Amino acid sequence: MTSTDTPENPGSPDPALPAAPGAAPTMLALHQTALGGPEVLRPTRLPRPAPGPGEILVAVHAAGLNPTDVKHRALSIFLPPPPLTLGWDVSGTVVETGFGVTLFEPGDEVFGMLPYPHGAGSHAEYVTGPTRAFVAKPAEIDHVQAAALPLAALTAWQALVETAGLEAGQRVLIHAAAGGVGHLAVQIAKARGAHVTGTATAAKHDFLRALGADACVDYRSEDFTDTEERYDIVLDSLGGENATRSVGVLRPGGVLVSLLPGAEDTAAAAEKARVRAVTLIVEHDQAGMRALADLVRRGGLRAHVSDTVPLAEGARAHALSETNRTVGKLVLTVR
Repeated sequence: MTSTDTPENPGSPDPALPAAPGAAPTMLALHQTALGGPEVLRPTRLPRPAPGPGEILVAVHAAGLNPTDVKHRALSIFLPPPPLTLGWDVSGTVVETGFGVTLFEPGDEVFGMLPYPHGAGSHAEYVTGPTRAFVAKPAEIDHVQAAALPLAALTAWQALVETAGLEAGQRVLIHAAAGGVGHLAVQIAKARGAHVTGTATAAKHDFLRALGADACVDYRSEDFTDTEERYDIVLDSLGGENATRSVGVLRPGGVLVSLLPGAEDTAAAAEKARVRAVTLIVEHDQAGMRALADLVRRGGLRAHVSDTVPLAEGARAHALSETNRTVGKLVLTVR
């Protein structure tokens, strides 16, 4: 789908330089040929991809950075070893359509999530992807805002709405509520009429309340299990023992949705407590993206972008992400 090609002329070329007459078009990409720290990421000239049947070629304006990008840069989790170009979030303009595409045409502004995990490649000037991974970008937000949404917001939507069946009036606990997924999950849950409690450091509680959170727990000084509160849904982005402990605050029939595997005893604890415990991996989904775009248009969903970093300086964005101090999202700017 993009960019497991061997790099051409690695370095920091001027992306404005045209291709030589008769030469195949190229693009700048944040590419790596080895696993490791942020230093393995290099601005690299690669062949520009062409859309296949059912695909569109998008000129990337901005691309979100997610914790999964950082993990895949350092470890072979779901993707094969390098060379590779990471990135699943994208917002940009359609440049070319492949055979059979009817939903978009050149010039359309779109945003979406490339198929996770094997469709990575949005951290580049151009990317191809299946048409139905994209929807029209709402006019109410710019490309940076749009690029911050897809993977994190789809994760929250698929966890809360599609997996847990969130309904108005239910009580929801969201762990790491000020993070990329968490702060969007707070807004989605509130838009669905839920009572929302979020865990975060005390310094981030005002931020969560501004998003609509009804209650906040400082995980550094408070134990979220030390309460009479019982939740219908817990969204857990930490996994491990946190998942097992979260079982204890669910009412019978409640749902625990984890984004990382729980501990060995999580399933047994869930069965004993008569709750459902599942682990979710996000999937590209046009229906979900349309629902999120509609929520954006109605003013119910906005990504908090803590910082933007030019594509060629993407290694710096990875380093920022690894501090674990980011509120909301980091975004790579391309155009």
